[in-house]
Amino acid sequence: MSDGPRKLETRLVRAGRDPALTGGGVNPTVQRASTLLQPTAADLYGPGNKYGIHGTSTHTALKQALAELEGADHCLVVSSGLLACTVPLMTLAEPGAHILVCDNVYGPTRRFCDHTLRRWGCTTEYFDPDVGERIADMIRPETRVVFIESPGSLTFEVLDTPAITRAARAAGAVTIMDNTWSAGLYHKPLELGVDISVQATSKYVNGSADLLGGSIAVNDARLAARMTDMIAELGLSVAPDEAWLTLRGLRTLPARLARHEQAGLDVARWLKTRPEVAAILHPALEGDRYHDLWKRDFSGAAGLFGVVLKPSSEAAVHAFLNALELFGLGFSWGGFESLAIHCDPQLKRTARKPDFGGSLLRLSIGMEATSDLIADLERGFAAYAASA
Repeated sequence: MSDGPRKLETRLVRAGRDPALTGGGVNPTVQRASTLLQPTAADLYGPGNKYGIHGTSTHTALKQALAELEGADHCLVVSSGLLACTVPLMTLAEPGAHILVCDNVYGPTRRFCDHTLRRWGCTTEYFDPDVGERIADMIRPETRVVFIESPGSLTFEVLDTPAITRAARAAGAVTIMDNTWSAGLYHKPLELGVDISVQATSKYVNGSADLLGGSIAVNDARLAARMTDMIAELGLSVAPDEAWLTLRGLRTLPARLARHEQAGLDVARWLKTRPEVAAILHPALEGDRYHDLWKRDFSGAAGLFGVVLKPSSEAAVHAFLNALELFGLGFSWGGFESLAIHCDPQLKRTARKPDFGGSLLRLSIGMEATSDLIADLERGFAAYAASA
């Protein structure tokens, strides 16, 4: 007798563990292969992987587990988070196409739209993250894609995703969401009408800051097939060892992300009490302007958020960052280590320039003791005060 549907934590532990993939072990084997032998001549041209570049049993196990995570019928893997964003765009773009992109999008995705898609004859138009149902007024007959990121990974706006997807679907445009902040665990874009959910598995899914990867989750079999063809035509592949390591990280994602969430909230609430801080950009905090949307559409939070300092010199901001000992200065996030960056130099906006009134920092809260991280931030504030 069934006890009802199993929880996602249980499903992630068990996904991709068919005995044909594990060889009797707990984990799938690492199958390193360029040549994949076929049993008969007819099989050479039948369905399934025919060459190592298209994936091995190791990749099959990872795809099954990632599909379970995202609640998707199909999942593709690529060798970076940026490719996860650009492969769908390359698949859907065509000369004369109009692409709508949220103004808070990941910088390299924006660069791809501004450079490569422009060379292909596509027009990219950026829209305010707060657009909601007004996106319908921006959609043209030639609009092929609406690309969103929620929350934005620098400025943490939460979009009204259901309103945007309703308008896009009514007009026949495909929606793509960068879902890296939630790691696919705390946000389910496909359930909210998004057609393609992408993320950088380099970050929380892996969790160890030692590999690159990306995933593309989709329910539409036709879209999945088109993107599979694009990946094959570009000759993209993921090393089996990195696929195996990504899958290993995925098994513990729920436990790790819960730790990141709580530690992030603890540090964010402490920062709100600091006289040097003008604002905290964290949608899971009560009082954040996006808290209601976050509460409606998300089931949890990451350990990544923004900190706006009161007006000060760049020298003081640099002194703060340079004094940190536990927070590394690096652009990634989602690993076990805490990180910090100064965001102002990379805020490229055209639809609506955010004016925070002070310098914007981004913190990624890792697995260190929260009390030690707070002490480290206090060290930073002491250096900040001395340089102000």
